Amino acid sequence: MPSTCRTARAATAASTARRRAVARSSDPARLLTLVVLTEYADLRAALGDPHLVPELLDRALTHRSYAYEHGGLPHNERLEFLGDSVLGIVVTETLYEAHPDLSEGRLAKLRAAVVNARALAQVARGIGLGENIKLGRGEEATGGRDKASILSDCLEAVIGAVHLSGGITVAADVVHLLFDPLMEAAAALGAGLDWKTSLQELGAERSLGVPEYLITDEGPDHLKTFTARVRVGEGVYGHGVGRSKKEAEQQAAQTAYQELVAALEPAETAVTEPAEPAAETAATEPTDGAGAP
Repeated sequence: MPSTCRTARAATAASTARRRAVARSSDPARLLTLVVLTEYADLRAALGDPHLVPELLDRALTHRSYAYEHGGLPHNERLEFLGDSVLGIVVTETLYEAHPDLSEGRLAKLRAAVVNARALAQVARGIGLGENIKLGRGEEATGGRDKASILSDCLEAVIGAVHLSGGITVAADVVHLLFDPLMEAAAALGAGLDWKTSLQELGAERSLGVPEYLITDEGPDHLKTFTARVRVGEGVYGHGVGRSKKEAEQQAAQTAYQELVAALEPAETAVTEPAEPAAETAATEPTDGAGAP
């Protein structure tokens, strides 16, 4: 009988241990951690595998459209707000230290060339961020994974999550990994820091007037494609296509600037180069006795 009691107690203890193990393995927080570590392994590697709290990464990748469709889950907008500031201070300090001779205005242009929706979206595409974003059905159906606005906002949210997880030093390491090539390229761009501003300055310098952007669009309201050209002086130049007017205008400004510079250079050369000396007239002296008295 005592042996039977010991057996029963052992069986009860084993059953309790199994129930506790099941409870631990099914704990929502633990499951989320395992899922985030598994599903986002490639993304974490692209970020340099920083210390990153799984719950914060998951939230950074949750768009408000997905949150709304799933009962009001926490989404990434607050992290985006934080990440925007972290990105700004790291990029600003880096540019300040790297270019001690540049003016405040020039530094501001460099920063604007790096910290903007188009540049952030380019970086986000490079690390495969779009395929990891949690989107609602509507955004999914309208190409939200490649929208510059969604990609740039989500990248800022990820930077915010890194900052909360590991602090400013870890966040700065991630920013440098992702943005140092872009900062180096921006420093060599010259006019390309802001094509619209550069085109406007070129127009003023050559007395061509203010550029006027000619915009057309096609497609349904939720999936429009914009096309832009630019009227400068009496001519129409450039060509740009984008998912937003701003993106199309920037592309058009770039090609218009390049076309105008190419058209103006030959004219400048013709004015500045000395004219060929006039050929001497063959009839300056009489020949064969012509004109002799």
